[in-house]
Order: sequence, then structure tokens, then C-alpha cells
Amino acid sequence: MHITSELKKTTAQRLSQKVFVNRTLNLKQIKYIGLDMDHTLVRYNSHNFEQLAHKVVLKKLIQKKKYPKDIEQLPFEFHKMIRGLVIDKKLGNILKLNRYSGIRISLHGMNPIDFKTQKKIYRSKYIDLGDPNYYAIDTIFSISPALLFGQLVDLKDGRYASQLPDYTQIAEDILECLDEAHRDGSIKNDVRRNIDHFIFKDPKIAEGLERYKRHGKKIFVITNSDFDYTKFLLDSCINPFLKDHKHWSELFEYTITLAHKPRFFYENQPFQKVDLQKGVHSETTTDIVPGIYQGGSAKSFSSALNINGDEILYMGDHIYGDILRLKKDCNWRTGLVVDELFEEITSNQNAKKVDVQINDYMMDKEPLEEELLDITTAQAEGKIGDADRVNKLQADIAAIDSKISELIEEHKSFFNETWGEIMRIGNEESYFASQVERYACIYMSQISDLLELSPRIYFRGFRRNLPHELL
Repeated sequence: MHITSELKKTTAQRLSQKVFVNRTLNLKQIKYIGLDMDHTLVRYNSHNFEQLAHKVVLKKLIQKKKYPKDIEQLPFEFHKMIRGLVIDKKLGNILKLNRYSGIRISLHGMNPIDFKTQKKIYRSKYIDLGDPNYYAIDTIFSISPALLFGQLVDLKDGRYASQLPDYTQIAEDILECLDEAHRDGSIKNDVRRNIDHFIFKDPKIAEGLERYKRHGKKIFVITNSDFDYTKFLLDSCINPFLKDHKHWSELFEYTITLAHKPRFFYENQPFQKVDLQKGVHSETTTDIVPGIYQGGSAKSFSSALNINGDEILYMGDHIYGDILRLKKDCNWRTGLVVDELFEEITSNQNAKKVDVQINDYMMDKEPLEEELLDITTAQAEGKIGDADRVNKLQADIAAIDSKISELIEEHKSFFNETWGEIMRIGNEESYFASQVERYACIYMSQISDLLELSPRIYFRGFRRNLPHELL
């Protein structure tokens, strides 16, 4: 009896279909589970939050940087940008790269750059992301600054040529104003006043965390947000749904605020103790016991826990700030939350019929191309070829290519109009996808996808076929 690969799936694989595995991870062996707060433990309405950030930064650019007042009318267009893009601050371009850092889609401001022009601008199609002229859109929190950059570049090229600084300064001004808006409460105060507009309160998260704790898992939080904002969000999003605990401070063994990630993972910053009631930061401490802290470092924290790094699983939403530097500098296991993944999976499923048609046409084309290659190779070697057959083959291939082109356009309609899929560029993996594959042991669209599963689940990585193994 023939058993299909689908039937061979283990129970764990079927149950964990919302959690995707890059490297084998036995959750039974994990003793501590760490969580970023914003966009991980606490789910944001990304559209509404980024719309607010867009509005606030525009105001700051006008007030602090003396940009023209008219820019306040720039529209917020959430779907014009996606996570994983790269901003070329010097040239005013926005790029989408493949896994090898090769440019596949490019815009100047908000306008597409054709391939010929792109090739002229970037003689080498490969980008060195270590170059300070490039800024990566690593998190959904970067959608609004990417959009603003594109919009302001267009204005710089147009009617505000003399009133706006150069492209690099525009990028720096946007990032400076965004950082200030996060620090001074310009954004967070709006979240406090209208939390239901900006935050999804998910009872499954508190329920899942309590269940994991009953299974012996110790849970901690490491966030870049300050204590007051952290307390506000956890009071609002965790406390109302607790059953086994009276307060989130009992649920989390450690809560570390203002961690300054990614520096937390590679620098030796001091810890400061925080009083839950007063919010007062006491003097620096090296005695890291369960409680609430500010600052600190992963090295000191790991020493205090007195366990191996691979017994810690840390979950975050920022591929660089939460995952990449952690993987490089510590030995913790990693999980990435990609909020957009649910929509991407849905689009992939809707596009499957078109994918099948494209693959069928590609298979039809292969033997024709092979035959044409054989004939033209023989002709190049001085042998007489069948000219009529060559013409027929070329016509048949062109007809199939035309059908494939139509289907590719139909396939694109299921995804972002400008950038396509987050994880792919045509048949290639995107640069963002390659980072996820390299640095995240597991990934999912929301933390509750993990918490719905058994705290003892074994995530088994799949064997990846190399090209020669497909023969």
C-alpha cells in the first residue's frame, strides 16, 4: 500500500501547522520562555498604529525640522510598503532584495524604477547591507517611516526641491522624529487614551501562558518599552484574563523594561530594580532575582538563571533587534512573530490554482526547449538542422510563454500590488525570508499559535533537498 507524505505526518506536525519550523526544537527541553512585548505578547492593530505614527512624525517634521506645512496632508497608505524592504538613503530609493541581496524590485520615492535604469544606477545588483547608506525595514513598526521617506522623496523631486533637505537628511529626520515620538509619549499617550483602537486584547495569550506555567515553564518579558507603558499594557491586556494569578507580575518570573535591544544581547549594561507600585528605579543591582527591572544584559541574565542558553526560547517580532543579534551573540533558541504571515498564507492558498497552471505550462515547455537546444547545438557544430521544426518549436514556446505571462500577472493580483509576497520575489526567496530561515528556529503569525500547542511538543525540522538530490 502506498502511503503519501501527507499521511506520514506525525501528530505533532499536523497540530503545529500554524508554527513553522526551520530547526528542530524540543519544547520539552525548554525551561524558560522569553517574550518581547510590543507586537508579540501584546498584539497591535498595525494599520491604526502606523497611521498614528505617520501623523505624529509629519507634525514633528513641520515643528522641529521646519518642513513645509503642506506635507501634513500626505495620505497614509499602509499597503504601499511591506516588511523586509531596504531604503537607500543616499539615492532616495526603496528596494526589495532576494536572499543573496540582489535587487529585484526598486522604487525611487513612490515611483517604480525600470530594469534598465536600475541596472544603470546599481552597476552591481547586489547590496552591502553593512553600508550605512542602507536602512532595513525589519519590523512592521517601520512601515510608516518607509512610506514617509518615499512620499517626501517625491516632494523633494517636485515642488519642494528647495525647501526639503537631501534624501539622506530626509531619512535621518524621519527616524529622529519617530524615535522622539516614542520617547516623549506623542504616540503612546494616544494608545493610552484609545487602547481598543490600537490594541487587540487576546484572552488566549494569558490562558496559554498560564497553561505553560502549569507545565513548569518559567516565563519572562524583555521589552524596549519603559516601565510605565509596559505596566499599562500588561494591566490592560493580561490582567483581565488571568485565572491562576492575581497579577501579571506573578505570571512573569522577570519583567525587563527599557532593555535597549539589540544592545541587551551583546553589551554589559547594568540592571536597575523597579518597584511595581512606585515605579521608582533603585540603584544598580547584580542580584538578579525574580522581579521587575530596567536595562541589563543577556549575559548577566543568563548567569542569574544558571541554565544553558539552549534551554531558553525567546520570541520577538523584530528580525534584527530580537532575533538576529540574539542568535549571533547568545545561545538562546529563537522564535519570530510575523503578523503579516496569516494574510500571506491565505493569499498563497488562494493563488494555488494559478500556481498549478503555471507549473503545468512549465512542464509542457521543458521538452520543447530541450529539443530546440539539441537542434541548435547540432547546427552550431555544422550539422544540418530542420528549419521548419525550429520555427515550430519557437512558435510553440512563445505561445506557452504568453500564457505563463498572463498567469504570472494573475498570480501577482493575490499579493501586494507593488512588492508582491513578503517571503518571495517570483520563484526566489526574499532577503527577509532568508533571514527568517537562518536566524529563527520557529516562526508564526501570532504568539497564540504557539501557546495553543502542547508545552511538550517536538518541532521537527524538515529535510531540505539540495538541487542534486532532486534527480
